[in-house]
Amino acid sequence: MADLSCEFLGIKSPNPFWLASAPPTDKEYNVVRAFEAGWGGVVWKTLGEGDPVVNVNGPRYSALLSNDRKVIGFNNIELISDRPLATNLAEIRRVKRAWPDRALVVSLMVPCNEESWKRILTMVEDTGCDGVELNFGCPHGMSERGMGAAVGQVPEYIEMVTRWCKQHTRLPVIVKLTPNITDVRFPARAARSGGADAVSLINTINSIMGVNLETMVMHPSIGDQGSHGGYCGEAVKPIALNMVAEIARDPATAGLPISGIGGITTWRDAAEFIALGASNVQVCTAAMVYGFKIVANLNSGLANFLDAHGYKSVAELVGRAVPSVSDWRNLNLNHIGKAVIDQSTCIQCGRCHVVCEDTSHQAISSAKNGRRHFEILEEHCVGCNLCVSICPVPECITMRTLKPGEKDLRTGAVVSAEYANWTTHPNNPMRQIAEQAAAEEQ
Repeated sequence: MADLSCEFLGIKSPNPFWLASAPPTDKEYNVVRAFEAGWGGVVWKTLGEGDPVVNVNGPRYSALLSNDRKVIGFNNIELISDRPLATNLAEIRRVKRAWPDRALVVSLMVPCNEESWKRILTMVEDTGCDGVELNFGCPHGMSERGMGAAVGQVPEYIEMVTRWCKQHTRLPVIVKLTPNITDVRFPARAARSGGADAVSLINTINSIMGVNLETMVMHPSIGDQGSHGGYCGEAVKPIALNMVAEIARDPATAGLPISGIGGITTWRDAAEFIALGASNVQVCTAAMVYGFKIVANLNSGLANFLDAHGYKSVAELVGRAVPSVSDWRNLNLNHIGKAVIDQSTCIQCGRCHVVCEDTSHQAISSAKNGRRHFEILEEHCVGCNLCVSICPVPECITMRTLKPGEKDLRTGAVVSAEYANWTTHPNNPMRQIAEQAAAEEQ
């Protein structure tokens, strides 16, 4: 069986599944239950300094539900730990001593001055924990006080605070990044410049879950007012995967260890994060929806996948898919694909025809010999994959790649075996400018 054990920044855990800094890791009771269930590690809910933070006593959570009431998106206005710092520190010390084989990292957020960071780092290091995670991602409440995302959106602040922390602790320093930024590569580069040992991402996304149209009050609300919160859960996974991949393939941050966060619900989700460059993953929403015991399925599923594909360890999977991620300009314009409908599994629902007819290229017929029948019209198909995406029957519609020498019925051109992309295309205005400049130099 594949080895699921994980070593991240020298921090060892029996598997790569950690609970993210959030309510599930708020106290000793929760963390012990998590370890008993089989989680490989936790990031303790964010600690601050001074008087405990005050959380609201009304609704803190709200969910986006599918038609069958499955949680696909989750919103929270929870702040950092509202328990006394001394209480948290004592519990962290006890838990780490009782569970030495599990990873225990502590999330931190204090005002943006060096003495505050130095003071809390000294206290946290004394607990015997394995590392610290700098919370530069919280999008609400704390950011309004000049912390959280207010720091994470300014690369110069990230670099400065990270450098302070590296000076004042021997523990590994992980920088947690906010997704509420135009380009995640810049804060990641700043973290590396400041000496960060790793980054974790993504934190939650600014969001409002909806409006009660009868009362005209947003929800969730505290009385007749609400606040934007942090969005997480399955729906944010594509955003998180993109940001993880961007950091993994950026020359300025390539090789920087990544802890992947964002919508991880199944072992497959975790494997995708790992394949795109994460060395381990952190889970929150799935645990809050299904409970701690989901880790058993995460572990068994990932182990079965690794075994089936010949991987001996999680480390062998890290980054395997990163080379496949590129920029649009590099995509092969000579690659031609066409949709194919498997008539033996088609249930004649007609959804493919409707969406192609109404919103795409009118490339699917709806009748044959006077009977209901759906078939691809290759002379109109551009290979957009919309029909594949909306078909309710798995593998009923697939894409076929035309081989070199075949004729594309839509364009009449013969498919070329040569690679060509936008940078070399005659319609590219930048290419035309470059060629004109070269001609003028001659």
